[in-house]
Amino acid sequence: MKRLALLFSILLVGMTAFAQNMKTYQYAERDTLKLNMDFYTPAQVHDSTICVVYVFGGGFIGGHRDGEFEKAYFKQLVDEGFQVAAIDYRLGLKGAKNLSVFNSDPLKDAVNMAAEDAISAISYLLEHAKELKVNKDYIVMVGSSAGAITSLQVDYALCNGFLNYDILPKDFRLAGVVSYAGAIFSKEGKVKYRNHAPAPTMFYHGTSDKLVPYKQLKFFNTGFFGTDALVKRFVEFGYPYYARRFEGYGHSVAAAGPLTVDDLLWFCRHYVLKKERIQVDGTYQNLDPQTMPAFDLYTPGDLYK
Repeated sequence: MKRLALLFSILLVGMTAFAQNMKTYQYAERDTLKLNMDFYTPAQVHDSTICVVYVFGGGFIGGHRDGEFEKAYFKQLVDEGFQVAAIDYRLGLKGAKNLSVFNSDPLKDAVNMAAEDAISAISYLLEHAKELKVNKDYIVMVGSSAGAITSLQVDYALCNGFLNYDILPKDFRLAGVVSYAGAIFSKEGKVKYRNHAPAPTMFYHGTSDKLVPYKQLKFFNTGFFGTDALVKRFVEFGYPYYARRFEGYGHSVAAAGPLTVDDLLWFCRHYVLKKERIQVDGTYQNLDPQTMPAFDLYTPGDLYK
């Protein structure tokens, strides 16, 4: 991931001019907490412009919508013609301890709160679509770590009638979901999409991730289902997906967004704009473990003490 640090440094150049294309809006208020979104606009907006709703990571205990890493990534996306809505959400695991399959309610509540907030952000975009020039048919959620969990959970809620899904129009569908080390929390056993198919989804995950399970953690009907488990469901039911598995890597894959913009462009061109129903899957081996950052070894016990 040394390339990531170099790329990050390069992207910081010109950030002042980039910031002039951003406006901040308050999209909701929860328990006196004001939730904002930073809306970035490319030089030209067309009918086919894709709006990325970005959800930051941080274990539901930290993180920012406008961190330097995030803003550098947004600059890449805007330069490629994307609109970007970077959102706040409530951090429901602050102070949480001893998370496990036997103490999963704090995680469930945190994931649901974040997903509810993200759905509210989408609602704001739809309500202000004309002034923001957002095409409701081209909204793609992108998230890292906790943000990836949130993004997947939003689509899961919309497909099954959970949470505050009903504040959106009945015919609304996400055009796509992009998950960098995400998972879905379910208390109903295996993940099922009951009312309609999930959005085309791009999955990135390290096979040795100890923070967000690459496979699944399950106890009776309660489970936390990662990329491997979700892809099996997509394969079984013929849902379109694009998966990149990184053999031997841990949670550092959550930060791979800036390195995979070309993949995102390909995904959006084929899955979102052309609406192709295809399944792409690939595994990459880690040939040099010494290049992995220290947080690849993190476990939930390192965050929730």
